[in-house]
Amino acid sequence: MMMWGGWPNMMSGIFGVFGFIWMIFIFIFILAIIAGIILLIIWAVKKSSSIQHSHHISANNSMSILKERYAKGEITKEEYENIKKEIS
Repeated sequence: MMMWGGWPNMMSGIFGVFGFIWMIFIFIFILAIIAGIILLIIWAVKKSSSIQHSHHISANNSMSILKERYAKGEITKEEYENIKKEIS
């Protein structure tokens, strides 16, 4: 009978230690999820900013190519004006 009396105390002590360890793992897991979400947001913002920046560079590059083609006489003034409207 004495042996059975010791089980609840021993089991609660074991589960108490495992419970504390699981609590630490869950806390670390939640922190990892939060960090992942923050990194995902930062990546999305940077990606969006780089796309806008590359579009701006592309438009400037297109205009310089258009001006160069007009200067070389490859296109007429009407073609130049039409293309310029499309680019802008």
